[in-house]
Amino acid sequence: MADPEPLIDIGKLNEKIQCYAQTIYRFNGVWEGPDPLTPIIPLFFLQISLGILVTRFVILVLKPTNQPPFVAEIISGILMGPTAFGRIIKFRRMLFPNYNFHVIETMAHVALVFFGFLAGLQMDIKSVLRIGIKARNVAVIGIIVPFVMGTLLYFSLSRDEEARGFIFYGGALSVTGFSVLAKILDKQKILQTDVGKMAMSSAVINDIGAWFILALGYVVTGSTSNIHWAIICTIAYALFCVFYLRRAIGWIIRKMPEGQGYSEFFICSILAGMAISGIITDALGTHPIIGAFLFGLSIPNQMLQAEILDKLDDFVMGIFMPTFFVVCGLRTNFGEMGNIYEIVGYIILFASAKILSSVAATFFSDMSIKEALAVGVLSNTKSLMALIIIEAGQAQQVLSTQLYSLMVSGILVMTAMVTPITMIYRPSQELAPHKRRTIQKAKLEEDLRVLACIHGTHDIPSVINLLGSSNSTPASPIIVFALQVVEQVGRAPSMLEVHDSGTRGARSLGHEETQTRQIITAFDNYELRSDGVMVQILTARSALSTMDEDICNIAKDKRVALIILPFHKQRSLEGEMEDVNPEIRAVNEGVLANAPCSVGILIDRGLSETSDYAKNIVVLFFGGADDREALAYATRMVDRPDTRLTVVKFIPDEGASDIDQMGFAEESHVNVQIDKESEKLMDEEFLNRFRISTANDKSVKYIELLLNDVEEAVKAIKLMDQHNYDLYIVGKGRGIVSPLTAGLVDWCDCPELGAIGDLLVTSEFDSTFSVLVMQQYVKPIGDGSVNSYGSMSERIAGIGMDMDLDMHRADSEEGDVFSSFRRRPEPMPRV
Repeated sequence: MADPEPLIDIGKLNEKIQCYAQTIYRFNGVWEGPDPLTPIIPLFFLQISLGILVTRFVILVLKPTNQPPFVAEIISGILMGPTAFGRIIKFRRMLFPNYNFHVIETMAHVALVFFGFLAGLQMDIKSVLRIGIKARNVAVIGIIVPFVMGTLLYFSLSRDEEARGFIFYGGALSVTGFSVLAKILDKQKILQTDVGKMAMSSAVINDIGAWFILALGYVVTGSTSNIHWAIICTIAYALFCVFYLRRAIGWIIRKMPEGQGYSEFFICSILAGMAISGIITDALGTHPIIGAFLFGLSIPNQMLQAEILDKLDDFVMGIFMPTFFVVCGLRTNFGEMGNIYEIVGYIILFASAKILSSVAATFFSDMSIKEALAVGVLSNTKSLMALIIIEAGQAQQVLSTQLYSLMVSGILVMTAMVTPITMIYRPSQELAPHKRRTIQKAKLEEDLRVLACIHGTHDIPSVINLLGSSNSTPASPIIVFALQVVEQVGRAPSMLEVHDSGTRGARSLGHEETQTRQIITAFDNYELRSDGVMVQILTARSALSTMDEDICNIAKDKRVALIILPFHKQRSLEGEMEDVNPEIRAVNEGVLANAPCSVGILIDRGLSETSDYAKNIVVLFFGGADDREALAYATRMVDRPDTRLTVVKFIPDEGASDIDQMGFAEESHVNVQIDKESEKLMDEEFLNRFRISTANDKSVKYIELLLNDVEEAVKAIKLMDQHNYDLYIVGKGRGIVSPLTAGLVDWCDCPELGAIGDLLVTSEFDSTFSVLVMQQYVKPIGDGSVNSYGSMSERIAGIGMDMDLDMHRADSEEGDVFSSFRRRPEPMPRV
């Protein structure tokens, strides 16, 4: 029997088919043929190298405009597409031939899978639950209104396109780029304003909504007959990752030996798990990027997250992602968008979507129209997610080149316009002026605002001990901003989170959440057992390189008079001071150099283990603005009935070598302009007022010691250990060079503490105590230095007191310690 005649598709007989005999690489170099770029690998390497170089060049060109890198990345892709250089036929055929497009497109989607994994690693779902109602309303309305407007615009523009493309058009329009917006606000110094915080909080929710829209778009544009199964299975897998896979990975991490880090095998296993998760979601009907994102979201350990980000972030974002922008640029053709006036009109409609949504949110919150307009403009900032969503619509063949190019141009223009608008319109960062920047100028009847930084739970007892010693009362209240400072890993932007009092969090907590709960509990208890205290607890996540700047910005925003910084060393069980977190030292130095108020570095040498607050306080007074600030703070502490204060003034004898204190004393942190006579006058006036105001207070003692040199000063300080003082308060001594401290300055292990602070920390003492090293805020002058003595009117303010008080003298018991030193006869205080 003869074989049946093969079936022939008559419709395809007249079609032209291009066939390519591709090779991966050349076997005989350029000698094999005339075109060295025909093989896949050399051409791909040239494409990715060109993408990286053009992106870096555009970033460099746009640097003076303060545009975020995302804008430069879009422009670089467009430049290589048919809109610009791609119009040159030789350029397109040589560097981006049609037969090689599937290779670079495949690599672009591999880059997206890794990007989804890193995005899941850096996303904190729990923070969404702590966002306020106001920001939540803005975010939800900011998704719904732009999505509806994008849908209407899609159907008004589409002709023969798939109706399902509206998901991608509306989704791209509803995105607010959290990471890009954070960079813009941080550069423009408006991240801590009310408008900036509102825009950032709503952007967090928008980010999560964007991933949901992307997954929905992939499902809907997939198999039409099994959409319901794809949706059900994808939701089930997402719940499995959150509730079971996350716990399983956490269990594996807990079983690993502590202190050994994560092996290469373990990191590679995590990446293999990411790939398997991508395969699962692809099989369920979405895309591997969704599976990679869910797997990244399932990593529970912050140390593991940090290590993975450290290994992958630069490689993925710097090497892989440029291929995605090249693909987006190759798909974009501005020449097919139509009339220029229509294009401008549609872009204006795109931009108005977020603004209208923010205005609509005013009906559901107490936000003003002016704030709503500002938030709407900021919310127009797009990110990579918007480009991913619109590119997915093009890849799924539900968006035409015209619609795709129009949205890409809208994303570019909307994001690029945010920076110049923020430069023109800058929201007020200070709703109330920051007047009380020092404790010395603060009034007792006004609240004392303090920012207390907490790096770990070991800092809590000493900080609360100091705050408890500050003697808050209903007539003289203290407002405490307890700031948990957390190092942010990777390229994630800085974040500030405000906690509600009494928040307890979820049942299953990570390391950071556990610390946050302990901080909240400790400060709640402090607030409950204290009169005149109000506490607000915050968490700031920022990189070490910008942590000091973030602390200063928060201090300025909260208008505090004092920043309390924990020292980077802690007392060990053997009594030695050892490093706990050496990186904190650089943070403290940065805060000291740029603080908008006074700063105190707190060193705990065991007092917090033995007492709830300091009862026996001593101030070592050598002179200068910092010492005056130290005494001003100590004065607030003496009203407790069981608290004693001793003030010891160290005076160089006439025989001591005289050191010129006029001019500028340059330190590693700041230049301070010093006038010897002005400083001396201010010291005398301040001490005079202090002695008059405490003349009848038997709990306050004042001593003046005449000393010849550094050795006598060190001996006198070490003898104070016999009195078991709980708290030593000293000034940092910027610019004050005394014969009694000149030798110590050259041998400081910790210059940020000053000569006396360093001596108290590094020397051996039998008793347990805390040390507070004070630096007073001084107003900067024109050349970047600071003026420590102020105007004459400030120096004589408050001198004329109508008081008739007896001279106060230290009793003989206190003098026993200093019996080997000469005591200066006490002059009568001026009234």
